[in-house]
Amino acid sequence: MSLLSARSVRVFRGGRRILSDVSLSFAAGELVALIGPNGAGKSTLLSALAGLSTPEAGQVLLDGAPLASVRPRDLARRRAYLPQNPRAEWPIPVERLVALGLTPHLPAFGGLPAALQPRIEAALADFDLADRRDQPATTLSGGELARAMLARALVGDPDILIADEPIAGLDPRHALDTLRRLRALADRGKLVIAALHDLTLAARYANRLVALHQGEVAADGPMTAALTPALLRRIFEVEASVDGAGPAAAVDFLPSRSPP
Repeated sequence: MSLLSARSVRVFRGGRRILSDVSLSFAAGELVALIGPNGAGKSTLLSALAGLSTPEAGQVLLDGAPLASVRPRDLARRRAYLPQNPRAEWPIPVERLVALGLTPHLPAFGGLPAALQPRIEAALADFDLADRRDQPATTLSGGELARAMLARALVGDPDILIADEPIAGLDPRHALDTLRRLRALADRGKLVIAALHDLTLAARYANRLVALHQGEVAADGPMTAALTPALLRRIFEVEASVDGAGPAAAVDFLPSRSPP
């Protein structure tokens, strides 16, 4: 049975169709790269899959049960969501920001149990933030904050991670490290769905591609079969070559022809 699925999901905003009859099923152990041009509906789909918004028609299911029937605390334990362009509104220490990811696991009363402190220490170390633990989150650079938010999303060890452009704003080293970490999560049996604009990194690390175009699913399948020059021409209106597979994959955009 699918871990997470969307059935005939439709979303409208201001009378405009954002998603139209989107049906997808996702299984544990997948790293799914969600691609598409700006305005294709990627963020809207991720929000619906995470249970943060309710579609006008259709439904999202978790383990075969409608997401609307899952208790919020149980949902928070099972899935983590990383929004696009995360912001820190309060000058709390980075360590406390990361610890917020454990909120669904805390008892109703009292502070952070000592047994959970090692998770925070590991998350700070994993995301190169140990020397920032006491720094106010509002003073972090964009890339540092992106890493802190990803650490917060993963510190609770969720079954599902839904991430909207998780490598936006990261330098090459941390972008590669983040994709390796997402691949490792999938290899451990987690479900990872991430909107990505870097198609080369998507081809190298994701095992499945879902492409959206004008609110509809334009492609869905194994990365090696679904990512083609014809698809990129259709949804991005560019000429590109797709070479290799897995760690050796590369997507190169070709010079556009000048109009006659």
